[in-house]
Amino acid sequence: MSTPPLASGPEGPDALRPLLDTVLGALTEGAAARGGPLPAGGPGQVAQRLRTALGDPLPQHGSPDALHTLVRALAEGAADPADPLCTAHLHCPPLAVATAADLAASALNPSLDSWDQAPAASELEALVARALAHLVYGATDTPDATDATGTQDTRGAQDTQGAPGTRADAVVTTGGTESNQLALLLAREKHHGVQLVCGAGAHHSLHRAAWLLGLPEPVVVPAPAGILDPAALDSALTDLRGPLLVAATAGTTDAGLIDPLPDIAGLCATHGARLHIDAAYGGGLLFSDRHRARLDGLAHADTVTLDLHKLGWQPVAAGLLAVRDPTDLTPLAHRADYLNADDDTEAGHPDLLGRSLRTTRRPDILKIAVTLKTLGRHGIGRLVDQVCAHAHELADLIAAHPAFELYDRPAISTVLFRPHGATDDTVAAVRRTLLDQGLAVLGRATLDGRRWLKATLLNPHTRPGDLATLLKLVEGHTPR
Repeated sequence: MSTPPLASGPEGPDALRPLLDTVLGALTEGAAARGGPLPAGGPGQVAQRLRTALGDPLPQHGSPDALHTLVRALAEGAADPADPLCTAHLHCPPLAVATAADLAASALNPSLDSWDQAPAASELEALVARALAHLVYGATDTPDATDATGTQDTRGAQDTQGAPGTRADAVVTTGGTESNQLALLLAREKHHGVQLVCGAGAHHSLHRAAWLLGLPEPVVVPAPAGILDPAALDSALTDLRGPLLVAATAGTTDAGLIDPLPDIAGLCATHGARLHIDAAYGGGLLFSDRHRARLDGLAHADTVTLDLHKLGWQPVAAGLLAVRDPTDLTPLAHRADYLNADDDTEAGHPDLLGRSLRTTRRPDILKIAVTLKTLGRHGIGRLVDQVCAHAHELADLIAAHPAFELYDRPAISTVLFRPHGATDDTVAAVRRTLLDQGLAVLGRATLDGRRWLKATLLNPHTRPGDLATLLKLVEGHTPR
């Protein structure tokens, strides 16, 4: 039996070409068999079809058809975020160019824990991550190659072009959850312990991070309108003692709402509290000239969570944590002689261990860099504008439809609605019916003490007719 070919090296491209044809064919067949935004039949039938395709997961002898069989099965059993009726979550359809770049990253397989495993990838990450941090913190120019060696000490000590005094930096993460956890860790280490204060609509990962890091139970500030109430925050900060970390949200998971960031930043300055802003969802508004003013106040945060596999159209994962002061990253410094020996670092080999809590890291920055260079800020901004416009179109349809109740106008691209007169149990049942029949993927949210259907529009190719179809499906499956 011959040795299987490798994906990289001189023969890698020739080995991949026929396999790519197999994958693309299997994706097409699987999507045709699915025939909609997700597979019909509910969890039981989907699981059985997958088990049949898989068979013995550890066979004694392999099969040359395994790639086609399993990719086809996965595609048939997928919830396709590119289908305009798949709107439940912050789960974007990835751009083709970003997905192609991700293939290159997989084939080359750099690991960003030492320079000798990722010479070019480490420099690419340093440059692009820093440029995105400057986007967050208001710098108008990005650093040139001479400003980003990738070493933590150098990057932290240098000033950069752009906004006066801006030395912002960013580290790459797996998404909002890791970014939020890292933000709490940096705050804890800088202040030798910290009390988290957050709104009732804050992401669940902040509470989990406090638990994982051994911090006190978070103080939860009321959010009566879905956003953090500044007066309640002022009262809480007045009563609390010790180092405080306020976590605001720019794009809540339930409704896409944005906390009053300038007011919150002002209160943090008054009370001497550190500020973290979870902009995993709303951070994409930075690319839009039309909508970026919604994020006024973001630059006052000490740390900011970004997640470009939401409003950035990247394959998972594509998270970042931006820091206003790069010396805040100092606690991440770690020494392992086989990865960042002192003499190597002194000789100019960048130290990458201080860029993450993870050791082995794939070059997720490549797909981000390719997307930014291919579309530019304005190209990505147009995509943001399109999905926000679609959300307003859907809200208009709901508001004009006698069978539905609209929660509120969308703040970003999330729309909440429910059938008029339906109970919470009915709302939940309608959603599950559409899921089990493979007709539509809607989310759910509980606000104002009631359950709502949630449509998060992240597909820039959505058409008005798709939105009308979505409402027709909900109406047709709501018992009267």
